[in-house]
Amino acid sequence: MYGVKNGAFVWSPPVWQEILRWPLPHNGFGDRLLLRAVALFVKRHVRFIDGLENLLDDPRPFILVANHSSRREAVVMPAFLMLHRGGRLVHFFADWTFQLIPGVGWVYRRAGAIVVGRKPARPRFLNVFKPFLTDPVPPLERARLHLAAGRPIGIFPEGTVNRNPAELLPGRNGAARLSLETGVPVVPMGLRYADARGHGLGAMEINIGPPMRPPQIETRPAPVAAVREWHATLMSAIASLSGKVWKPRHGERI
Repeated sequence: MYGVKNGAFVWSPPVWQEILRWPLPHNGFGDRLLLRAVALFVKRHVRFIDGLENLLDDPRPFILVANHSSRREAVVMPAFLMLHRGGRLVHFFADWTFQLIPGVGWVYRRAGAIVVGRKPARPRFLNVFKPFLTDPVPPLERARLHLAAGRPIGIFPEGTVNRNPAELLPGRNGAARLSLETGVPVVPMGLRYADARGHGLGAMEINIGPPMRPPQIETRPAPVAAVREWHATLMSAIASLSGKVWKPRHGERI
C-alpha cells in the first residue's frame, strides 16, 4: 500500500485483500468490522496522497485542517485517517444534520464525531430532532477536552461545502484559536479533484503538509489579532496544498 522511495513515502490505493488484513490494534472486533467496511467503500475515492509521513509520524495531539469541496469528505477523511493510524480516531467536527440519514448517527457515535448544531435542518420540521442529536457542551469546549486528553481533532475551517474551484472561503477561526490557546500543532491538508469545475467529483488527491507549531502567546484567551494572524497562516497553507487562493474577509486586516 505504501513504501519509501528516495526518502519519501510512495502510496497506492489498497486492494480489498489488504484492507481485510490491515492491522487495527486500537479497535475492538465490531469497530474493526465497521472500519474495514467503510474503507472498502471509500478506497476508490482517493487517487493520490502526498505527505502521508506527516500523519504516520504525527505529533499527538494535533489539529488537522482541510478545505471542504464535497460532503463525502466527511466520511472519506475520517475512515482514511483511522485506517492509516491503526484504528486511532481523529475526532472531526461534523454537521448534526447528517445524522438524519439512517445509520449515519450510529457511525458518528462510533467515530467520536464532534457534532456541530449551528445549521438548521431542511425541511424545517426535522429540527425537532436536534436536541436529541446534539450535545449541550459547545463544540469548541469538547474539542479542548479531546486535545487535553491527547486526542487529535479534525476541522474543515471553511465551515461548509465550497464548490468554488479557485478560491477558499474566508473560513472560521476556531482551529486557530484552539491551536494558540492549547499550544497544539496544526497539520494542514489540501484536497484536490480531477473535476476542474470544483464539483468535488471523481477521486480526490490529498496533499498533507508538515505540522505547524503555533507561536507562543502570553495570555488566555488569545488576543483577536493573534488569532486572525494564525488563521491567515493556516488558511494560506491549505490554499497552497489545495491549489486555491485564500483572501481574508472584505475589509478585515490580518
